[in-house]
Parts: sequence; C-alpha cells; structure tokens
Amino acid sequence: MPRLESPAALEELRKDILSKRDPDKRTITLCSGSACHATGSKLVAASIEEEIQKQDLSDKVEFRKTGCHGFCERGPIIVIHPEEICYLQIQPEDVPEIISETIKENRVIERLLYTDPSSEEEIKTESDIPFYKNQQRLIFGSNISIDPKNIEDYLALDGYAALSKVLAEMTPEEVLEEVKKANLRGRGGGGFPAGIKWEGSRNAPDDIKYVIVNADEGDPGAYMDRSILEGNPHSVLEGLAIGAYTIGAQEGYIYVRQEYPLAVENVHIAIQQAEELGLLGENILGSGFNFTVKVHQGAGAFVCGESSALMTALEGKAGEPRPKYIRSNIKGLWDRPTVLNNVETWANVPLIINKGADWFTEMGTEGSKGTKIFSLVGKIVNTGLVEVPMGMTLRDVIYKIGGGIPGNKKFKAVQTGGPSGGCLPENKLDLEVGFDELTKAGSMMGSGGMIAMDEDTCMVDVARYFLDFLTDESCGKCVPCREGVRQMLKILTRITEGKGDEGDIELLEELAEVAKEAALCALGQTAPNPFLSTLEYFRDEYEAHIKEKRCPSLYCKELISYYIDPEKCSACMTCLKKCPSDAIIGAKKTIHVIDQEKCTKCDTCFEVCPTRFRAVQKISGEPVPPPIPEEERIIAKKGSKE
Repeated sequence: MPRLESPAALEELRKDILSKRDPDKRTITLCSGSACHATGSKLVAASIEEEIQKQDLSDKVEFRKTGCHGFCERGPIIVIHPEEICYLQIQPEDVPEIISETIKENRVIERLLYTDPSSEEEIKTESDIPFYKNQQRLIFGSNISIDPKNIEDYLALDGYAALSKVLAEMTPEEVLEEVKKANLRGRGGGGFPAGIKWEGSRNAPDDIKYVIVNADEGDPGAYMDRSILEGNPHSVLEGLAIGAYTIGAQEGYIYVRQEYPLAVENVHIAIQQAEELGLLGENILGSGFNFTVKVHQGAGAFVCGESSALMTALEGKAGEPRPKYIRSNIKGLWDRPTVLNNVETWANVPLIINKGADWFTEMGTEGSKGTKIFSLVGKIVNTGLVEVPMGMTLRDVIYKIGGGIPGNKKFKAVQTGGPSGGCLPENKLDLEVGFDELTKAGSMMGSGGMIAMDEDTCMVDVARYFLDFLTDESCGKCVPCREGVRQMLKILTRITEGKGDEGDIELLEELAEVAKEAALCALGQTAPNPFLSTLEYFRDEYEAHIKEKRCPSLYCKELISYYIDPEKCSACMTCLKKCPSDAIIGAKKTIHVIDQEKCTKCDTCFEVCPTRFRAVQKISGEPVPPPIPEEERIIAKKGSKE
C-alpha cells in the first residue's frame, strides 16, 4: 500500500478496503490471545486452515486470528460471522465437523454452544451469553473483528479516523478541551484526569516533550493491558499520536513487560505498518506533524508500574521511584515534560474524538465516566476480562457477568485494585464501580484487578499474601516500605501460624500509618491497604487467630487439623490411596484414622473424600478427637460397624 499523504487519501484507502469485503461472507474468527494460546488455539488454527483447504472453501470462507475475546474460562473460542455463532472450548478434532456442518450446511453444533447453568438453555450467539450480554465493550469489543497483525482490519473499523480528524480539523487546544470535557481519568491506578495531566505538559516551557504508554501491568491476576496490546495495538498507537499532537511531543514510548511476548510482537508489527502508511513517522498525513514510537521491554519489576520508576528505567537506570517535588508531566523522562498514561487510557482517546465528549460522559457516575475493563478472577464461575460501564454495581459484575460463586459456596469478599487495593465484604456489593466510590469504601480502582473470594478464604492470609508480594517487589529505596512492610509481613505470618500476640493489631496499624505517610512512592503508601481493609471489615477473624488460635475459614495450616469421623467412614480407601505422606491408616472394611505426626495438612484427603460420606473433617481451635481403638474399627461394606 502507498504512503498516505493526506486525510483524503486515508479515506480513499478505507473505501477501497471496504469495497473488497463482503459483509455477508462467512468469516471464522478464532481467539488467539495468550490465554487461548495456553489452551490450544494454535493447534485449532492450524486445523481450521487445513480443513478449509481440504474442503476447497478458500474463496468462500475467511479465517481471522483475533485478539482475546475475554471469556478466558471457556477458550479457545470461535465466532462465525455474520450469524455470530459462538463455539466454546474448541479442540482440533472439532474443526472438521464445524466446517462441514456449520459452514457448509448451516447447522449449529449444539454440544459446542454455551449452556446457561440456570435454565440449561443452549445459547447460540456470543452477544446473548450472559457473560457478554451484561457488558459494554467499547474498547474490547473490536478484538472480535481484528487481526492485530493486519492494519486493514483496524482501518475497516474507522481506524485512524480520529487522528486524521485531529490533524485536519482541530487545534491542540481543541483536542485538549475535548479530553478535559470528557473527564477521562487514568485507568492505570490513581484515576488522575488525563486532560489536566496533558495540559500541564502542553504548557510546560520546554521544546522537547514525551508521551509514554504504561504497559508494565504487574498486579497478580491482571492482564487487561496485555490483551489490548495483543488484540488491538493500533487503538493505543492512535491515542498516543493524538496525545503527542496535543502536548507538542514528537517521540513516544511503549513500556511493556518482557513477559508479554505476543503483545511485544504485535506492537512492533503495528508500528511498522503504521509507519509504512504514513500514520506514524515524518509528516503524518501531510500535516507537518512528526511522531515516532519506540518499544521498551521492562524487566518485570512491579515497582516500574509507578510513573517515576518507569521513567528512570527507560533512562537506563535501576527502576526506582524518585521524589515528586515536581510532577513528571513537568519534569519526567530526562527531566522533560512527559505524559504517562496506561494502555486502556490511550485506547479511549480515539473514541472520545470520534464520538465526542458528550457521548463519553453519558456513561458512568458523576466523577467516573466511560467504561472500565476488569480482570475478573478468583472463586467465580466465569473468569476472564470484562468491560463494564462505570456505575455498574459490584453485585452485577460478580453475579450477572461472573455467574456467582461456584460450588454453592457463599460470597465473602472481593478484592479490587491489585496489591494496592482493598477487600470489600458482602454488604458492599451494591457499591457502584467508580474511582471515588471504591476509594471511599477502603479499596481502589487500580488498574482493574477484581478477585472474588468465597467462604473458605481466610482474610488474614489474604492480607499476608499481598504483603508478601509487595515485600518481594519493593525496590528498597525508602525505609517505610523496605522495612515497615517487611515487619508487617512478619507479624501477619506469625498470626496465621497461631503465634499472634495481644497488641499485634495495634502494632500493625502503627506500621501501616507510617508507611502511608512516609513511603517515597504511591506503591509504598498504598501497601498497607490489604491489611487495613481486611481489618476494617473482618476484624473478628484477626481476633480469632490471635486470641483463640483459630482460623474461622479453616485455611491456615498451622491452625487446623484433620480427622476421620468413624460414624461416616465407609472404608472406601480413596483418601488412603491419595495421601502423599502415608499418614492414613486403614484397610478394606476397616475405619481409617489419620496419623497426626505424619499429616502434612495438604488437604488432599478432604478434597478426595466422597461427598456422600464427608468422613474427613477439618477443625480449628479445638483438640482432635482420639481415634477409636483398632479392634473396634472393623466395619461392614455398607459402612455400619460389625
């Protein structure tokens, strides 16, 4: 394709691309994001390509490998257009039937459809599946239609129309006002208004300025930014170019984790394709605006998600935060004005320019506009990436989209905001999703991690887990984080081991206050949040661990014991065969007992004991019942004593 010298040339190319595409032509799209790669989409893709050739359908069927569709729990996923037939958990051996039955004969394969667990109804189309039906996928929705390695797919969906409009029709000041009017807040954690950040850089007295995409994404369980870069990298590049034009920058960077190889590959391809068309580089669309983008692969340090640490790493130094006497939008990368926003924030910019700030502000709460992508994981039926309008309640996200808690277990808490966030109990489920709302409740939006927890989750151990993560990831530059958080971890570990003392809670609160007030960067300042939120809403669990040496959730190993109820044991020998430490004594027709000295508390016996018997019991804070004498342990096949 020739280099585009004007907005008119871009529109001509778009028309040409669309003229060659038949909207009614059968198209198979296969989710090829990292999650589906892990479940075999590469083999499925090879099988589809082979079968299309084998059945001589190359002219009648188009096959497209797209980015993540979001429903990661059920991958690999195929959607057949234009009918939007959605098949889940596809295996290579399913492909010949899909091609011969659905593609050639228009017959739906019911066993590959989604089955609604409540009604047992088989749902044909993707948009009708509850997981998708209750979302509003503005950013993520294009993933289903775009091959991220083919810029034509993005252009066919009005890609780069916003950049063209900005360069041809809008001044930088007008773009800035539109972003400010939309009240676009940073999706990476703090929720700072993007327009105000951009304005500071634009007005800064320096000729050299930078824009950066923060794709360092280090929160446990979070992968929203990765999936956008993998599936629709041009949306991020377009937003970045608009931001550069607005503040007067000519150079941008994408700081991405080295652990995201597919995202890195697709971004490099997207940059090359955009440069070849004249959508990046010198004299973009004949406007005189120059802008180049480079990719920097980070080494995986969690602290580099913090703005100043990221910029320090980009400069080739150790990724450590620095004091923010002057904000980075005034003195950032190489002490130049720098706008840093995360992947999702930049991807919102073209939508705002194309559809207007008024359209964007129709969604959300008073202080939080637009949509937000969450990584919905944990003890929940439907795990994956979900995009919801700001203002949707946590209850709707967890139950309408997530399908609720599996195994008929009770909901206990939801953790939002990653390690810097907090845990919210059941009475907060009707809280609206929004920056201010979550912060007031003791948590935060963060980058979008959302972990559901059931009744078996120990909240003291949850706080310990996140502080353990943060201790490992601390850069060590400041004492409140390096030593304070480490001491908090030691105390919490003692408590979960049944060695907690009176006064530990007060000491933890004191250490938390010091870290909040004195840590150098936001990561250290928010590190106590998991402890503070669990203490606020689950203080009784802390007191049970300390005062009663008991874990109410029966989770903390040092505080629980296992025994076999002789009245329920059927001598089926399942637990005996599965026990990895040979701690179970028994035989056929003989009630089993657990040797407490050998028991490693691995939970295997409890998990494998047949549910109709539930002979293996867990207890905490009370002595283990003594086993019945060996001579009394003989039982009949049906389970009654002889």
